Amino acid sequence: MAEQQKHDPALAETCVESTTLYSGNFLTLKRDTVALPDGKHATREFVVHPGAVMVIPLFDDGRVLMERQYRYPLARVMTEFPAGKLDPQEGALACAKRELREETGYTAREYVYLTRIHPVISYSTEFIDIYLARGLTAGESKLDEGEFLETFTATLPELLEWVRNGRITDVKTIIGTFWLEKALSDTWPLGTIEQG
Repeated sequence: MAEQQKHDPALAETCVESTTLYSGNFLTLKRDTVALPDGKHATREFVVHPGAVMVIPLFDDGRVLMERQYRYPLARVMTEFPAGKLDPQEGALACAKRELREETGYTAREYVYLTRIHPVISYSTEFIDIYLARGLTAGESKLDEGEFLETFTATLPELLEWVRNGRITDVKTIIGTFWLEKALSDTWPLGTIEQG
């Protein structure tokens, strides 16, 4: 079904011409001319993103480890789960382990892959793979140069309330919160467990 949706000729758009408007260290901005299903042409501007991983660090007592970080495009501090972009040739699990360790200092005994999301489908190729990390062990964080954040713990009821009242607006964290709720209630079966 997913393959059929991806290649449905009645809906597919075909690239006729592609222009790179900007290529930076992190993102590339493209403007493509596409042929629509009816044969007409249209312009598509979008960001090429390397992909990212988010980790839901779950303590044995049911609390989770969260971050507060200033996000410049929104000019505000956001509450979110640890996350970061994939490095070149880096697998998602390796990225999850690296980001958790660098941003929080924690390592995990096991990682469970939950899902992949596409947070901004109208103008970006970005995807985010979401992992649940269990069996946490504290250590020393190693933040990137110029990266500043605070960590704290929260309960699932607190997260759900913060989503409801708008304290959490980050889409990946909202989706992660709902996945956590389903995982803790055994409503949705978990995927493959990878050792940390």
